[in-house]
Amino acid sequence: MHAFDVLGDPVRRRILELLAGGEHTAGQVAEVIRAEFGISQPAVSQQLKVLRENGFATVRAEGTRRVYAVDPAGVDDAEEWLSRLRGFWSQRLDALGTELARGRHARRRPPRSPE
Repeated sequence: MHAFDVLGDPVRRRILELLAGGEHTAGQVAEVIRAEFGISQPAVSQQLKVLRENGFATVRAEGTRRVYAVDPAGVDDAEEWLSRLRGFWSQRLDALGTELARGRHARRRPPRSPE
């Protein structure tokens, strides 16, 4: 599955947002996601599995609980893919910045008086 297929789902994006704030147990994640999206605990578990299998989340056992965290490798893969497009956009954004600066400069100049 491509990184953006994984990230295209709003539930998985929200789970990653939660995990970005620190480790959460599967129960904690399920509680938040169930309240926000109205989906069942098994459905949340499936979303956690997709994140884990695609390199976006890690899991470790802590007794009978499963503790999830963001896996930087998945995020790095998505960022690497985006970096290929960044050059395309940075040129255009630089040009936009130049035009905005020209506009600010033109507004600061006092109007010319007719001779």
